[in-house]
Amino acid sequence: MEAQREAGLNYVKSQVHQGWEALEEHYDDGGYSSGNMNRPALKRLFEDIKAGKVDMIVVYKIDRLTRSLTDFSKMMELFDEYKVSFVSVTPYLFQCLTI
Repeated sequence: MEAQREAGLNYVKSQVHQGWEALEEHYDDGGYSSGNMNRPALKRLFEDIKAGKVDMIVVYKIDRLTRSLTDFSKMMELFDEYKVSFVSVTPYLFQCLTI
């Protein structure tokens, strides 16, 4: 998990010229499955999005956020509603094509 966080932080640092900066808050749900949305840190993330504290989400891989296409679609609707952008440091489609 630490290596994934480091990859995300490095990506954010590479975008500093765009005004990106990492929040001190982390939304890690270590020990919880990304197969459902009933996770404490994910719920905190959604609350912070709704409170206007988050405008960009950076993940290492999409499947670290969710393994469900239905849940991902729901998340993207929330992100769109609150004008939150989403970036995966390791694009999932690229991984599928290179297996």
